[in-house]
Amino acid sequence: MLTPSCVFEQFSKINTIPRPSKHEEKMIAFLKEFGESRGLHTIVDETGNVLISKPASKGMENKPTVILQSHIDMVCEKLPDCEINFLNDPIQTYIDGDWMKARGTTLGADDGIGCAMQLALLDGDFEHGPIECVFTRDEETGLTGAMGMKSDFMTGSMLINLDSEDEGQIFVSCAGGINTEAFFRYEKEAAPEGLFFMKATIQGLVGGHSGDDINKKRANAIKFLARFLYQEQEKMDLRLASFQSGRMHNAIPRDGAIIFAVPFAEKETVRVDWNILAAEFEDEFHATEANMQFNLQSCEAELVLPKNVGENLIRSLQAVYNGVYSMCQDKAIEWLVETSSNVASVETTDSSVKVVASQRSNVMSNLANMAATIKACFQLAGAEVVQSDGYPAWKMNPNSKLTAVAVETYKELFGKDPLVLGIHAGLECGLFSERYPNLDMISIGPTLRGVHSPDERLLIPTVDMVWQHLLVILQRI
Repeated sequence: MLTPSCVFEQFSKINTIPRPSKHEEKMIAFLKEFGESRGLHTIVDETGNVLISKPASKGMENKPTVILQSHIDMVCEKLPDCEINFLNDPIQTYIDGDWMKARGTTLGADDGIGCAMQLALLDGDFEHGPIECVFTRDEETGLTGAMGMKSDFMTGSMLINLDSEDEGQIFVSCAGGINTEAFFRYEKEAAPEGLFFMKATIQGLVGGHSGDDINKKRANAIKFLARFLYQEQEKMDLRLASFQSGRMHNAIPRDGAIIFAVPFAEKETVRVDWNILAAEFEDEFHATEANMQFNLQSCEAELVLPKNVGENLIRSLQAVYNGVYSMCQDKAIEWLVETSSNVASVETTDSSVKVVASQRSNVMSNLANMAATIKACFQLAGAEVVQSDGYPAWKMNPNSKLTAVAVETYKELFGKDPLVLGIHAGLECGLFSERYPNLDMISIGPTLRGVHSPDERLLIPTVDMVWQHLLVILQRI
């Protein structure tokens, strides 16, 4: 039996409920029924966020109200040969040693395991003061649940976010972020005579979270394919028909496919160049990418992009910045990425190519500059560029009482010091800090690896560690 059973039982229930980002209606209905059927005060706001309140245990009525918060949506990524409809089908989990995994898909522990801890608290008999369990929607594709929350929705003075991915680490700050979308508009046309069509694919990359994993030298499928196209475009008359890679704005793209045409006389040159570049790429990423797969083959002719549009798209994808831009200057956190950008997806239709990139920084002025840099690159290529309003960074509170309690109780439980850190990823705490400027916050969670990819896995023993820590924090506050 998995421990704590009360948490894993709730997680099992959650994984039967489809909850892709922007399609969380079934999960919202489940939570509403969960709270109301137990006689707990339950509200759903206009955005779809759910709050379930539970009174204090006997004798603990005078403790401050603590908010526990997780997001209900999940990133829905799958292996190419996995047949699943994320809008209807459950996640199939299994145990592999100390790890819980899913069969061919993301596991949904980000942030289903946080939701499961909240439900276990609401459903069980544990010692705590007044608690508010807040479940936000659509965290993964724009933080729109947190953005839509009004300033009177939560009433607690302290908040524990359960969306972190490393047990033993207490997060007290996070990066802000902006999404950039670039659109190349056109009408496709017939390819000139004498061209040979080819399809190239890359698969099997590790991928991962575009914030937390951006400094781990993970290969980006888009940047490899753009590199190849640019190299060939400089040599010969290349016409692009299609570029498809990536699905999520906050994930490093793991695979991709391009369809292009070159003069018949150049087709063998292209094959040689592809093999050479693939070998170079394998060498560059030999320490982190053990399962890269490259394929190049002939294919049927298609309509192609106008020559100038295809050239400009390829040039912009070659030029656009991707990866870590700068590290934090404060010596205490000089190991933390400060500013970065990730080229996340390219989608080709009959009339446009849409490129999505995400920028992050713990310094808001640097975030604005990074976003402007990415925007300018695509503008120079003639694209129409749209950027989101973004979300703010969460600044560390050096006088946090909640952090002090969390550190003290962790040492008592486990006989060692936790790490108090910032994270180069967007947490909803940044938005909460704007709406609730006096809210004392931390973020904790069990150990997850491979999030936002089919390799997502949960380290089972750390769930009990976080659960025990959470219970003691609630008793001690």
